[in-house]
Amino acid sequence: MNNGKNPKVAVIMGSDSDFPVLKSCLKLLKEFGVETETMVCSAHRTPEKAAEFATNAENNGFEVIIAAAGKAAHLPGVLAAFTPLPVIGIPVKSSTMDGLDSLLSIVQMPTGIPVATVAIDGAENAAILAVQILSGLHPELRERMKEYKKGLAAKVERKNTELQKKLREEGF
Repeated sequence: MNNGKNPKVAVIMGSDSDFPVLKSCLKLLKEFGVETETMVCSAHRTPEKAAEFATNAENNGFEVIIAAAGKAAHLPGVLAAFTPLPVIGIPVKSSTMDGLDSLLSIVQMPTGIPVATVAIDGAENAAILAVQILSGLHPELRERMKEYKKGLAAKVERKNTELQKKLREEGF
């Protein structure tokens, strides 16, 4: 546990090629004031590193782990096998099956090793889910999440107002 410090999330990617997908996740976590540590770690090429990281994550102050991986996408499940912390998996779209292979690899975990899974390339939703999980222990995050969701609703209303204006202008 983090012991009263700022909430802390690990953002792990199977390859540096996943970084463009994760930028929006990192940006959103930063906007919420969540501390992050980000690294590349492969379930297949550096399995000992993955196991060591996950085994020590709680003692290192992490409260949630976000793991992005493409193709076989075993990284989130491997991390989940070695930690009691919640793990959120982001399936990364690959050229082979448009990310369906990644999605199925992450979502089909055996009993006892759950991985919360967001949409293919769903990095922002991973950040939002992490903040929602953290908000149970960090009430300030719950308030920020309420404001964030109000902002989403306001954005939709602005878009509807703009659409209605456009429809009138075009005679619909």
